[in-house]
Amino acid sequence: MPHPAHAPPIPARTSAPTAELSLEARMAATDAAMTVRLEEAAVAYEVNTAHIPIKPVDLGDVIAVPPPPALQPPTPYPTPVAGLLQRAHHRLLTDGWCSGALVDEEGARCLYGAIHAEARGDNSLEDSAAAVLLDAIRRKFTSVDSVPSFNDTHSSGRVPMRMLDQAGDLAHARGL
Repeated sequence: MPHPAHAPPIPARTSAPTAELSLEARMAATDAAMTVRLEEAAVAYEVNTAHIPIKPVDLGDVIAVPPPPALQPPTPYPTPVAGLLQRAHHRLLTDGWCSGALVDEEGARCLYGAIHAEARGDNSLEDSAAAVLLDAIRRKFTSVDSVPSFNDTHSSGRVPMRMLDQAGDLAHARGL
């Protein structure tokens, strides 16, 4: 460390008053300087990359989306009523759920409409499936009068379809 006597002299301040810039003026000056630097960088980039050949990119080569999985019915229950309820549930998943009609204009069905379609004219099987479904519904919703009235009180098929799935499990557990 040099001795203080040998240190270089500190320059004296000039006595001319310097005008201090306001914050807005300093920000404007900084913005102008940054704009100039960004424009220079853009020009330099264009010059440096002008000789590189560009091949168009086909997005089909870059983006590969797997096809949506097809809804396959689960392994069927071995008992007839449970199998019917399971098929009715799958029909609602694939064709859609509706309320207020057995089948709407788009082909969506209500709970009873799905059971009726999957029973394929077997009234005894249809009645048994509707009874098991009503029993499953009443386990959670005690004041339900019928399957159609339960179906029509909902604005989406989430709860009715869950009850149909539970009814299939219940029928399987009962051996129906």
